[in-house]
Amino acid sequence: MQYMVSVIWPFLRISSMIGAMFILGSRMLPIRIRLVFCIVITWAVIPLIPPVESGIELFSLEGAIVTINQIIIGTTLGFVTEFIAQCFILAGQVVAMQTGLGFASIMDPVNGASTPVVGQFFSMLCALVFFGIDGHLVFIDLIHKSFTTLPVGLNFIAPSSWETLSLFLSVMFQVAVNFSIASICTMLIINFALGVMTRAAPQLNIFSMGFAVSMILGIGVLWLTLGGFMGYFEKLFDHVTEMMCTVMNYQCTGSVR
Repeated sequence: MQYMVSVIWPFLRISSMIGAMFILGSRMLPIRIRLVFCIVITWAVIPLIPPVESGIELFSLEGAIVTINQIIIGTTLGFVTEFIAQCFILAGQVVAMQTGLGFASIMDPVNGASTPVVGQFFSMLCALVFFGIDGHLVFIDLIHKSFTTLPVGLNFIAPSSWETLSLFLSVMFQVAVNFSIASICTMLIINFALGVMTRAAPQLNIFSMGFAVSMILGIGVLWLTLGGFMGYFEKLFDHVTEMMCTVMNYQCTGSVR
């Protein structure tokens, strides 16, 4: 029973994080592959983590509390990583609505919901950059370190961490607005110019001409916006890793990468 405890509880924390993690927990990845991935990580991590507290039986009230606690810790750490994708999806939706590209929507395989094409483009670009900088390895290393700061047992996430996590939502909206502010201001000026032209020459059809002009210029603004994608991604990635370190009570020294 002690051996089962030392395997099941770490597996629950790791599998909960992988299930809620960015990209690795998406619907694009089959459940069997995710299960094998979690088993392999658990098998590699078990010799490196502190031993499980003895005296807690698996089939007991304390064992049930520990089981739920491991699921909560893993799900919380995996949920934090979703801020990376949701930030750029939100920025893509703002850009799409401003440039007239919001009418084109497709099914997002990562989230299983319908999103504008611009948001889907940013989401896929974010996924490519995420794997390009080995972000998945950084998060797997952090889940390994969480067993040292939050050992398996009756060790819960601090209440202050939940408050910090709720306030972290403002960072997501801040980065999304900063990333899309250039297109917002540009399209505002374009729409203002089209309104002045229509007022000066009522013969111009603002609906037929303005839509085409806004879309063409919007694609150009979108192309120029990509130049600052890496800067915002690195900034958001550092925010997410710092937030994960705060949740699991780990002192991050500089950039985790």
